[in-house]
Amino acid sequence: MKYIKGFFVLLWRIWMIILSLSYVLVIGVFIVLPLSHFDKTFPYIYPLVRFWGKFLLYGTGFTVDYKEYVALNPNRNYVFIANHSSVMDIMLMFTILKDHPIAFVGKAELLKIPIFGKIFERFCIPVDRTSARSKANVYPESIKKLKENRSIFIFPEGGVTNQKEFEIYLDPFKNGAFNIAIETKTPLAVIAIDGLNKMFPFNWFRGYPGKIKVRLLTIFETDNLEINKDREALKEAAFNTILKDLQQCKN
Repeated sequence: MKYIKGFFVLLWRIWMIILSLSYVLVIGVFIVLPLSHFDKTFPYIYPLVRFWGKFLLYGTGFTVDYKEYVALNPNRNYVFIANHSSVMDIMLMFTILKDHPIAFVGKAELLKIPIFGKIFERFCIPVDRTSARSKANVYPESIKKLKENRSIFIFPEGGVTNQKEFEIYLDPFKNGAFNIAIETKTPLAVIAIDGLNKMFPFNWFRGYPGKIKVRLLTIFETDNLEINKDREALKEAAFNTILKDLQQCKN
């Protein structure tokens, strides 16, 4: 029975890849990629990128239970952060943040993916965490995106955690998101994602479609904060906010 279930999970994951590739090869190659070379076309092609996330998320059988405990202002930009436990987290964020075009800060390794890498380079901020120059470039690129009326999205753990399917665990947060939020005086919006580590783990033979619980927990204003004095306290508060929510969901 275990092997039969694993076989069907594998087929399900292959279906997800087929959906993603079909969209990227058709919409990405013929519309998004050609138009992405022009700055003025962004408002027209970002909805197509966002729809790719929704198409993949819902087409794979997921649904979303999204709650905002505080209200986002559609006329403000934010630095968004969330816990990171699945590759599907990105599609999830494209789906729920409908009023805030986002630029993800993500691994530079994604640039190596044919076609997708070019799109990622245009719409996101790639970072090689082994390169001091690459990491230093994140801040000026974030400033540029914010001036283009886009929000920044960073998974502050620095990548997907080694979280097991039934654990509640956060890797220590890195400084980048908090430096950007404080230096640019951009509010920090904190999101918790519950369930994807179980529903779509990094195991080709495990997982299942289902309802993902997502909550916008709080927004920290940064107007009066300073990096040297306040960054660690802000980082700790954001970490504890997400951890507490995940623990409450499990109980």
